[in-house]
Amino acid sequence: MARLALLSTSDKTGLIDLARSLVEEFEFDLISSGGTAQALKDAGLPVTKVSDYTGFPEILGGRVKTLQPRIHGGILARRDVPQDLADLEAHQIRPIDLVVVNLYPFEQTIVKPGVTLAEAIEQIDIGGPAMLRASAKNHAHLTVLCDPTQYNTYLQELRQNNGAASLEFRRACALQTFQHTAAYDQAIATYLGQVSSVQGESTELPKQFSLSGQQLQPLRYGENPHQPAAWYQSGATATGWAAATKLQGKELSYNNLVDLEAARRIIAEFSDPQSPAAATIIKHNNPCGTALGNSLVEAYQKAFNADSTSAFGGIVALNRLIDAATATELTKTFLECVVAPGCDAEAQEILGAKSKVRVLTLPDLRSGAKDNVKAIAGGFLVQASDDAVEDPAQWQVVTERKPTDEQLEELLFAWKVCKHVKSNAIVVTRDRTTLGVGAGQMNRVGSVKIALEQAGEKVQGATLASDGFFPFDDSVRTAAAAGIVAIAQPGGSMRDQDSIQAANELGLIMVLTGVRHFLH
Repeated sequence: MARLALLSTSDKTGLIDLARSLVEEFEFDLISSGGTAQALKDAGLPVTKVSDYTGFPEILGGRVKTLQPRIHGGILARRDVPQDLADLEAHQIRPIDLVVVNLYPFEQTIVKPGVTLAEAIEQIDIGGPAMLRASAKNHAHLTVLCDPTQYNTYLQELRQNNGAASLEFRRACALQTFQHTAAYDQAIATYLGQVSSVQGESTELPKQFSLSGQQLQPLRYGENPHQPAAWYQSGATATGWAAATKLQGKELSYNNLVDLEAARRIIAEFSDPQSPAAATIIKHNNPCGTALGNSLVEAYQKAFNADSTSAFGGIVALNRLIDAATATELTKTFLECVVAPGCDAEAQEILGAKSKVRVLTLPDLRSGAKDNVKAIAGGFLVQASDDAVEDPAQWQVVTERKPTDEQLEELLFAWKVCKHVKSNAIVVTRDRTTLGVGAGQMNRVGSVKIALEQAGEKVQGATLASDGFFPFDDSVRTAAAAGIVAIAQPGGSMRDQDSIQAANELGLIMVLTGVRHFLH
């Protein structure tokens, strides 16, 4: 008797070629349901509809069609268990040797603008996961394929093994299937959790938190050559860096991607339509230069000149389409990566002269992950992303001297950049340009000294932002002595008054933002 294959797919990619090979080359009989059966019939292939095979019609508008003993009995029967074979014979059930199923497009549906909860619910597959899980469980006796990319590999497997798939291949397919159904269920749970959170205005993280992703590509290595690494995409629809277009350059590395994300987070602060042109240069996950300008080339030049030494080999993010003038400046030094919302043809030709630099376009620089995940021994930590909107109207001016509108804008710029510097973080700015950055020091005094020393003589009349409060007034006095005129800090120390008193004594402006931005 011919072997039996069950085909039921939402994504018809490669389906007809696979089915034709099964029938003509390997003499399979085909059973199928709904639209898949019609597609096979239209292609001139012999196929039996599931409803004809089971003797039971599809019901509930197609919600129930494969949830039937003749289907699941044929999938789950163990060929080495006499009682299973006796049950098949008694109920006239044929064993199924191949199951080809992919699921309703749930994730593709929920990303559509204006999709309703009811529409999303209808794209939750029931019969598909049941068949996939049953087939994967019984992989010792049949093959399950859940992705069109497996079809050619499966046919090659049959050709190389006298028409049979090896146990090793079947086990690998079963593993991929369980990973696929787990990711599918996670996508549903995540979506429903988000819907419930919005409706109930809950700020709590879920009791159950799962991670899954599809490998986009292996990476040469991780942070160091002895660390294996790979890049994964979350969700069926490419978003974020998975949706970026690489115009030129080598493959992205692990460190490139980490730094690109740090650059994206900073430039996102200046990516609303009202923002002026902005540029940031990242080195080892911290900004070495960030600036605003009247044009993109001006913003980049200011960011580069803020610390031209550190900018060498840096990662650049821009909030405007790259034009020829900016492209010309970008080619004047060695850079690892450049990302912007777009790049015009002339700029792309200019950048082509530096073919090794990786140039990417990412139209949506503002959208990032809603949750941050960090692995620890025995588990992981999850926190909501630090996406608090900065509102100077909520700040408290605590000194006798008050900021002008221009000084308030400078304080806001410094504060936005400081948010993305590793703690303890100090940022010194003037003219919407970073002059000094003190990052990742074990004490705030050390960060202040580094930022002020880096700013040098330019510090006169500059602004300083601190991601955390000042526990003592020593940093305030050091800043004033160097030439700082205005300070933004969150406040919240038991000794806030000491810092405020020192600021008044020295004629400084100080604002308390009320929000802390530690970045570990």
